[in-house]
This record gives sequence, structure tokens and C-alpha cells, in this order.
Amino acid sequence: MTAKVISGTKIAEQVRAEVAEDVRKLSAERGITPGLAAVLIGDNPASATYVRSKSKACAEVGIFTETFRLAQNVSETETLDTLRFLNDDSRFHGILLQLPLPSQIDEALAIKAIDPAKDVDGIHPYNTGLLAQGIPIFVPATPTGVQQLLIREGYDPAGKHVVVCGRSGIVGKPMASLLAQKQSGANATVTICHTGTPDLSIFTRQADILIVAMGSPGVIKGDMVKSGAVVVDV
Repeated sequence: MTAKVISGTKIAEQVRAEVAEDVRKLSAERGITPGLAAVLIGDNPASATYVRSKSKACAEVGIFTETFRLAQNVSETETLDTLRFLNDDSRFHGILLQLPLPSQIDEALAIKAIDPAKDVDGIHPYNTGLLAQGIPIFVPATPTGVQQLLIREGYDPAGKHVVVCGRSGIVGKPMASLLAQKQSGANATVTICHTGTPDLSIFTRQADILIVAMGSPGVIKGDMVKSGAVVVDV
């Protein structure tokens, strides 16, 4: 059968238009302008590019944003102090701590220092637990984006076998948890595979929906995907 390419760009434009309208209503009806604080440590080019793209997206929809840049050699104490300061700053309703962090900072400790009510990445243990229970405050952005791709293109995960390749805390695990929930836009049978899975193709060929977030290109070959499957390359 002929393959169909899902346009992530088109769907992103739809979502941003909807968010912009929500922001406009929030400002008009309650006098609130949502604010996002991004914390960028060091000079990792990929991290800097990601934060810039988030700042641009915020500007497009009317969200106030500010990036707090810390030096590569910043101490763990100063990092935690910055996060606690942002927790208490009423201008910001969300905090995005750009990962990975330099080796001198305990990543788990830094994540726990973020107020769960401002943890827009959904990576705080409290929010991870709520997602597992099906009552999240925030769901990590990438899994939410994948879910929206499927729903808006008419590929309802309900009753489907979804195979997630990857087990990271920001994509693979929350993706599986999200789609396994007994909720609209989910209710799938979910299998998680990873680099330790023997003969990955046994599982990928069973997938009605295959979501790949392995962190390296070329892992999935054409003969590992069954005809008619939906494939999302994270």
C-alpha cells in the first residue's frame, strides 16, 4: 500500500493557534498572562537551540518567557537556588529545566527542586506518579505531541497494539503510560522495547502503531514494520 506522511508541522500550527486563543481568553477574562521560565546551563548547542525554539513558540502564542542562563561550571547550590527562586516568582507559571545538566549537578536533585505545580515537562517524581495514576497535572511534551499526531490524523490508539521503542523518562516511559490509560485518546495495549530487547523485530512487526524513540538513527528497518502500521519517529 502507498505510505502516507503525517505532517507534524501542520498539526503544530493547529495546536499553537488553539493555545494562542486560550491565552487571549485567559488574559481578557482573568487578567493573567502565562509565564515560562527556561533554565539553560552551559553552552550545549542542541540545548540552546531547543530553548530558543521554545521561546519563539511562546512569543507566537502570547506567553511571557525569560531564559535564565547559568555557566557551565555553575555549582549545584546555585542551580538549586535559582530553581527555588523561580518557584516563588509569580511571573512564571511554568519552569523548564533544560537537560542534560553538567556532571557536577545531581540531575534527580535538580528535578525534585522544581515546584510540581510549575513542572511543565512533567518530570518531577510527583507528576510522574500522577501520570501513572491517570490524573496528571502535566504530561511531558513529546508524548503529548505524539498522542495529538495520532488523534488529529484519525489514528485512535484505542484497541490498538502500540509498541514503544525506548524507555527514557521523558519519552518512552511516559508515552507508554499515557497511551495505556483508560481514557479517550488512549486505551491501547502497550509494549515497551529497548536496547536490551532480544530480536526487536518480533515486537515491532506486531505493532499497529510503532513509536520509535531509541536515540539513534537506523534502528528500525522497513522489514521490521507490518503493512498498514502507523510509525512515529520521535
